[in-house]
Amino acid sequence: MPTLTTRLLVMPVTLASAARPGDPPYAGAVLMLLPPSEGKTAPRRGRPLDLAGLSSPSLTPARERVLAALVELCSGDPSTAAEVLDVPRTRTDLVALNAALADAPTARADAVYSGVLYDALGLATLPTAARRRAASRVAVVSSLFGLVRPGDRIPAYRLSGDATLPGLGPVAATWRDALGPAVLDAVGSGLLVDLRSGTYAAFWRPPSDLARRVATVRVLQERDGRRSVVSHFNKATKGRLVRALLDDGRDARTPARLAALLTELGWHVEVGEPTAKGTQLDVVVTEV
Repeated sequence: MPTLTTRLLVMPVTLASAARPGDPPYAGAVLMLLPPSEGKTAPRRGRPLDLAGLSSPSLTPARERVLAALVELCSGDPSTAAEVLDVPRTRTDLVALNAALADAPTARADAVYSGVLYDALGLATLPTAARRRAASRVAVVSSLFGLVRPGDRIPAYRLSGDATLPGLGPVAATWRDALGPAVLDAVGSGLLVDLRSGTYAAFWRPPSDLARRVATVRVLQERDGRRSVVSHFNKATKGRLVRALLDDGRDARTPARLAALLTELGWHVEVGEPTAKGTQLDVVVTEV
């Protein structure tokens, strides 16, 4: 629980507790978009990847194209694949991992993604009710699968969001054409809380007509009166913030309501002016 003093006063609001009629089955009152982790925990056993079994089935054609291009690249010369994927030439294991994706064992995405953000989020250690909320309120933007839910079964893979694959082109461009409808379907009439890094934010930009329901979260570290973005603080704080919202369980359908809820939970939140891209919420921390 953060122990920081909030400098910006946010007016109290009444927070909703249920999705509206007409929302798609997966949609909740809030959708929190996360970046993937670079490091992943490879499942030791599990059934092979089934693209048709993943959530957001509208993304299946794009998933097939990206997967095929990645497997073809990594089934060829390992040195060439390593260069394209920007991995050390000594890490041929990562190339081999990608080459075997079609038959690789899978596990729940919340067990595959690891690293600072996901360690801080700790989905596996959340209370049962909070884990159920995560199923509808959390989605990961993935360079290989587009949009992934915590319960989707995926293999470990290595593909950065800024990669360009032979025969496909920039991965970001592939998802830029496909991701929008899937995200809009997932958010329904709720609030989109965008916690993506810049690389994955480029996969899809919310349209201006969604702006009033978009909150972009930026984490700033304050030290000696100066503020800056520090990767470790950013990732750890975003993970803890999402955990706190899932654990609390209340809904916030506007950026102002989200700021009020985070403030109540003890975070230091500063709210920017609404723009055509949404409203930026700055979460200021002094320590992880």
